[in-house]
Amino acid sequence: MHDGTAATLRIDLGALVANYALIARQVAPAAVAGVVKADAYGLGAAEVSHALLAAGCRHFFVAHLCEATALKPHLPPDIPLYVLNGLPPGAEAACAALGVLPVLNSLAQIDAWAAAARTIGYALPGVIQVDTGMSRLGLTPDELAMLRDQPHRLDGIDLQLVMSHLACADEPDDAFNREQRDRFDAIADQFPGVPRSLDNSGGAMATGVRHGDLVRTGIALYGGAPHGDPNPMRAVIALDAYILQLRTVPAGAGVGYGLTHRCDRPSHIATLSVGYADGWPRHLSGRGSAYIGGVRAPIVGRVSMDSMAIDVTDIADYLLYPGAPVELIGPHQTIDAVAAQAGTISYEILTRLGHRYARIYLPAPVAAADQRSGKA
Repeated sequence: MHDGTAATLRIDLGALVANYALIARQVAPAAVAGVVKADAYGLGAAEVSHALLAAGCRHFFVAHLCEATALKPHLPPDIPLYVLNGLPPGAEAACAALGVLPVLNSLAQIDAWAAAARTIGYALPGVIQVDTGMSRLGLTPDELAMLRDQPHRLDGIDLQLVMSHLACADEPDDAFNREQRDRFDAIADQFPGVPRSLDNSGGAMATGVRHGDLVRTGIALYGGAPHGDPNPMRAVIALDAYILQLRTVPAGAGVGYGLTHRCDRPSHIATLSVGYADGWPRHLSGRGSAYIGGVRAPIVGRVSMDSMAIDVTDIADYLLYPGAPVELIGPHQTIDAVAAQAGTISYEILTRLGHRYARIYLPAPVAAADQRSGKA
């Protein structure tokens, strides 16, 4: 705690690269894209992208144009950077000047991008997303029919990719996965010669399917389970809080706001340096836990904005002192386990990790095994 930070977040870039290599082997000959939206799920888009570049990754996706603007200077100029949510009206010129590829999710976005190409005087690269049943983003069946009847609307667009998104890929046995794949194949056939992209992390780790030309992987890169247990991915993050203060309380004493916890025995209580302002879910109040020396210490009372309390009665005294590290995410408690306790998913835990942490990046090996690059 010498630097005054709330906790220490360790990000293992070697594990990230190993996860990338595992996915690449799984989906070969498809290429693997890194989804680095939301600041690489909270882990640092520039740092994560540099590690993936060194491992052979040649495609990157963000959600918004502002994210592309921040990341583009950190990528070589020839590396494709895609904007998943497309462009708000009026942002076409800025996107073209930046040299990134919008994912065109509607006829209106297609028309605006084609108009920008006419204004500039040369073709602009773009991606078409089609809705295959998720009802979120992408051209609807009616829009696809109109585009089929009016192909001139694509004039000026250098179509680099046609894509869609799986709704149930985290449940590989769900019948809708096959239905979506069949729909996507039929639609993609309408764009002959254009590379295809459908699989996310769950789809990429599915067996017995074709993975197209480019898979877009996010949570699996960062160590989250693509399909639940067992998780084949290596853990990428570890989070340690610090003990702020220790106290002994009698049986019957209350802990925290509202005194929602009452000690049923004389107890040792440790106050930790992390709260919901640091992204630690308030839903873990009275149900989550931490680990000290491999022993579980339950969260007692409510998680506060800047702190929380744990019961350390069963922890060896020599491990308990102000400034002592306490495992919140690590070998005894995975990010998926924390998410399950909080009633959410690992994506939310990752993207909420706060900026009051000291961030330590563990470097990837200089020459990572099983490197591969790919051009979709």
